[in-house]
Amino acid sequence: MADVRFISSSIVQAANHSASSERIELTPWDLRFLQIGHIQKGLLFPKPKAPLQENDTENTLIHHLKTSLSHTLHYFPPLAGRLATTQHEDDTISFFIDCNNAGASFTHAVADGVTISDIIKPVYVPTIIHSFFPLNGLANFEGTRNPVLRIQVTDLADGIFIGCTINHVVVDGTSFWHFLNSWSEISKGSIHLSKPPVFQRWFPDDTDNPIRIPRSAVKKGNEELESILPGLKERVFHFSKENIAKLKAKANTEMGTNNISSLQALLSHIWRSVIRNKRFDPNEETTYRVVVGVRPRLPELPDNYFGNAILGVLVTMKAKELLEQGTGNAAWTMNRKIATVTEESSKMFFESWTASPKFVTMSLFRSNGLTTSSSPRFNMYGNDFGWGKPIAVRSGSGNKFEGKTTLFCGAEEGSIDIEVCLFPETMEALAIDEEFMDVVTL
Repeated sequence: MADVRFISSSIVQAANHSASSERIELTPWDLRFLQIGHIQKGLLFPKPKAPLQENDTENTLIHHLKTSLSHTLHYFPPLAGRLATTQHEDDTISFFIDCNNAGASFTHAVADGVTISDIIKPVYVPTIIHSFFPLNGLANFEGTRNPVLRIQVTDLADGIFIGCTINHVVVDGTSFWHFLNSWSEISKGSIHLSKPPVFQRWFPDDTDNPIRIPRSAVKKGNEELESILPGLKERVFHFSKENIAKLKAKANTEMGTNNISSLQALLSHIWRSVIRNKRFDPNEETTYRVVVGVRPRLPELPDNYFGNAILGVLVTMKAKELLEQGTGNAAWTMNRKIATVTEESSKMFFESWTASPKFVTMSLFRSNGLTTSSSPRFNMYGNDFGWGKPIAVRSGSGNKFEGKTTLFCGAEEGSIDIEVCLFPETMEALAIDEEFMDVVTL
């Protein structure tokens, strides 16, 4: 498959930026991601049939996207800014967002001869997808020297891919898609946002004093982030609304409850299938790390809070228990673990982290199990920039490892796509596992 050829690169600043620079302090939810990579998600579109603006003399689509991005950044000043630091005399350091309108990076590229079918038809996700995203292998703390937001628009033979990379210290998945939804709104012609972001940070003591981190705790290198481990394969499995409903009903019936959600049942089905095909020792412990949103659990945080508001929970079971006691037992165990994330526990995490900072690192995920990121609840297929809705959603190489699963909503309402990253032998075994594939729609 052809390589990506770069046409142009520029900095896009926010329109109507205020002359006074605003400083946004960071919370433990933000700071804990300093040492891992950026969030990378992108949308595949058909190529526009007609110019968006007839009178443009330069590339019409690129000009339109850059102009609409500039107007969107007016509402999202952190994304046009930079991470910044304050060095303290006690050998600590504080990070904050400097909303200085230094600008976001915008790159125009071409993948000569690559078609939409080349992206969505292969069994495994083609590696050229990783070239559709900027800032591969860059740690979040390096945002002091790099744009918080980078956009790459890649022309295909019959389509357009809009790849978006955002510093994970500045956004979580909810905020990532909040920005993309807003950009597509403005690109399509809206003058004002339907959901303006809220940047005010919440701190337990009602102050926003900078959190000090030992300087030695901030990693100086990013060797763990260079690329996906050699040999790993990525595949997107599609689950229809009907098959997800069957899994949910089965799990709840097994446990005599109605409390297991569709997603908990689906994730447990995948967890059991992967562990079964990796042929674990029955007494070996296996884990599932699930990301839980904090916004609904903290009344102080509005739904449109822009930043990080997520916590990870670790579900642990012995392989024998996971495989022999059914999907319902695994889903119920997951359900009970997620239920421990409450308003009280979220605030306790906040306060304990400040006293003893602990960072998320890639080595944390290299365990005997799975980790899930993103959510099918995010509005992905509603992103119409003015020439139609996306055909597919894909992610970049950032923060990928064996056992990483990324959740996307499916193109059909109620369906879910799960991008799974595994070694080839496990992936091949999954493909011929009747129990697993019985609920996958090909």
